[in-house]
Amino acid sequence: MRVCLASTSPARLMLLRQAGIEPETRAPDVDEEAVIAAVEAAERRTLPPDEHVLLLARRKAADVAAGLMRDDPAFDGLVIGGDSMFAIDGAILGKPYTPEVATERWRAMRGRTGVLHSGHSVIRVDPTRGAIEAHAVAEASVSFVADIGDDEIEAYVATGEPLLVAGAFTVDSLGGPFIDRVEGDPSTVVGMSLSTLRRLANELGVRWPSLWASS
Repeated sequence: MRVCLASTSPARLMLLRQAGIEPETRAPDVDEEAVIAAVEAAERRTLPPDEHVLLLARRKAADVAAGLMRDDPAFDGLVIGGDSMFAIDGAILGKPYTPEVATERWRAMRGRTGVLHSGHSVIRVDPTRGAIEAHAVAEASVSFVADIGDDEIEAYVATGEPLLVAGAFTVDSLGGPFIDRVEGDPSTVVGMSLSTLRRLANELGVRWPSLWASS
């Protein structure tokens, strides 16, 4: 069965490949800031992290699924969309983008625990039946070591790795040694919860082994 990842995230692509899936990739055409701003204005409230990531995951998957049904009518498989956000004490920590922000984040995070919220949307696209969707949010708590020194923070930030990831850290690469504990599905912190994706696929009538590249 074909799988299309509605993302150009290298981490999410690597995660699916490690799980035996060789997905196609397609970038969603979604203005994330505009989507959130529009919904928050309409509802007159600030979306909490779980609703924020789920909304964006669903919009991304829906955009790519619509494009596939238009451009590739024979597509028969799953479209997977995701979005992640990290928060400590209710404060949302997105991608830092600059070394200065990343450094400040790490100095504030050492010895503390935050929660990684990950939204998932899986759409079953069938040429004869159309599309149906299942969605969920997964969460994992992340505890950072307390003894990371300023020199280690500066060296890590200088690699550029933390600049374009939610929360300014990775668990599966250079940032891993500075993380003391993860509670929850570890793959959630990488970019998507594999156990959650399996459950959503099952809800849509798709058995996980049928997605393996070797099947």
